[in-house]
Amino acid sequence: MIGFILILVSAFSFPGIIVRTKSIASGRKGPGTLQPIKEIGILLKKGSVFSNTTGIIFQLAPVISLSCIVCALLVIPFANNAALISFEGDFVFFSYLLGLGKFFAIIAALDTGSSFEGMGANREAFFSMLVEPAFFILLATFAMFTGYTSFSDIFSHFFVTGNNYVLIYSIIGFYLFIQIAMVENSRLPVDDPKTHLELTMIHEVMILDNSGFDKALIHMGSYLKFSIYGALMYNVIVPAGWNIFLQIALFMAVQIIFAIIIGLIESFRARNKMNLNPKFILTISSIGWIAFVIILILTDKI
Repeated sequence: MIGFILILVSAFSFPGIIVRTKSIASGRKGPGTLQPIKEIGILLKKGSVFSNTTGIIFQLAPVISLSCIVCALLVIPFANNAALISFEGDFVFFSYLLGLGKFFAIIAALDTGSSFEGMGANREAFFSMLVEPAFFILLATFAMFTGYTSFSDIFSHFFVTGNNYVLIYSIIGFYLFIQIAMVENSRLPVDDPKTHLELTMIHEVMILDNSGFDKALIHMGSYLKFSIYGALMYNVIVPAGWNIFLQIALFMAVQIIFAIIIGLIESFRARNKMNLNPKFILTISSIGWIAFVIILILTDKI
């Protein structure tokens, strides 16, 4: 339960830290850290406007997507405390819950009948399909490393295996989770949330028809996904057996560092050309394969 609360708290502080980092990096005063949360509050008070071309799918998709993300949150453990929902192979359940939420977001964009939103949905589906192997390869690596297939067991035994290479796997895992989170949340270098050029938009063009309360739910889901991936990063770099108060402090520190990293990347890194994105995403999977092969060698599987 502690992990669940921490993820919720960090999720609503996450976007403000990103915005503040980008403001400082560009030499601007910029908005305050709480500005994104204030915008969410304003959107929640507004009604939603629906086009005549949309159907029930468009109206239900934001709620279903957010519900899937919240359910996926329940399988993430914290320290030595097991997740609220834990079973063998729960990382597959986690991945496909997020996939289900994204599926409804995609078909909602298609439901508008807009060629621009259909283009964005096409790209979102394609990039998600390319990054999915990276996640499963990485979790398969951790499963072989620890001998367990649930998040709670994997992370509670990650640093007690006695393997001298655990630091290498922690660094690789931390790096890959950052890259996967950037792709899954449509951020640089794959997508730019602030772009206004329709031909290069991906996620933002998908939600052009959303407004008011529904748009607030979409943004809340995006913030939660960032925090969930931050929690996964925390679990691969911090041993589960440390003091609980130190764990809480380190959890928030990892989330803040993750948000600052995103802000710096979006301040100093250019967006990829659209035709280079598949190559970039497949490179993430290639790094995961390297870690997987190393595990096979060290465990005498090959």
